[in-house]
Amino acid sequence: MDLREYQRRALETDQMPGDGGTALIVPLLGLAGEAGTLLSEYKKFLRDGEAHRLHQERVAEELGDLLWYLSNVASKYGLDLDTIAEANLAKVRGRWTLRGRAAIGAGSAPQFDAAYPKTERLPRQFGVEIMELPAGYTLKVQAFIDGARFGHDLTDNAYDPDGYRFHDAFHFAYAAVLGWSPVTRALLKRKRKSSPIVDRVEDGGRAIAVEEGIAALVFDYAQAHAFLEGVVALEESLLRAIMSITSHLEVGRCSTGEWEMAVFAGFDVWRELVAHRGGHLAVDLDARSIRFCPSGPTAGPRSRGA
Repeated sequence: MDLREYQRRALETDQMPGDGGTALIVPLLGLAGEAGTLLSEYKKFLRDGEAHRLHQERVAEELGDLLWYLSNVASKYGLDLDTIAEANLAKVRGRWTLRGRAAIGAGSAPQFDAAYPKTERLPRQFGVEIMELPAGYTLKVQAFIDGARFGHDLTDNAYDPDGYRFHDAFHFAYAAVLGWSPVTRALLKRKRKSSPIVDRVEDGGRAIAVEEGIAALVFDYAQAHAFLEGVVALEESLLRAIMSITSHLEVGRCSTGEWEMAVFAGFDVWRELVAHRGGHLAVDLDARSIRFCPSGPTAGPRSRGA
């Protein structure tokens, strides 16, 4: 029996038909109640062990009741369980299929600019030298690509030093893992000017502001989570926020799993930059990797996703 057939037949046994009020609150309360009963069954198993001989049968019964209430809620919202199941599988595949891989993904980062002239494409490999320098009462960071200055001097712009001056690492990680970084593209002068609409929407000021906003949002989150050291998963609410504010852009095609790995890769090298007060980053869009080297492109540990 498929879910759609189950949903149709389950609805035939609904004793409170309708699409709102009591008709909806009853199955919602039923879901909560049956979930509690399932937990109670497991509590009995923990207490009684093998003496609780009907444990598996009881669990199957409670799961069946949960499925009925779930189906009923879906029906009253006009939703199809088959469609819900397919969408959920797509979501969790996008989030979790990358986990545990030595490489971020099979194949290279997406090439959103593949159809454009070479001068308008992000380089597939490049190195960045990042230097920390004194700046009066504070510290500043300068970045160089192929010996040329990249962007402007960066400071923390905070009352207390927190390392945000190294946040260009996040933009390079987004470029490496996602094939997307309007900030990097603009500063490398690789905007897609041959297409005015793409130049305006994908590479323009609003897209740049979105990326900078993501960097600041994630940094604020990371501050409360040991700057992601030892963290193995990001909170779903953070990833949903990122997906929401990028949904109108080409990077909206990337999954939450790809975003999660891009964030982790950025913080892996960011922590190294802070610890070493600068260093070299090797960015490879074909390998979907970003590596830190204390001094020069050949030394240093590989970051997550390398």
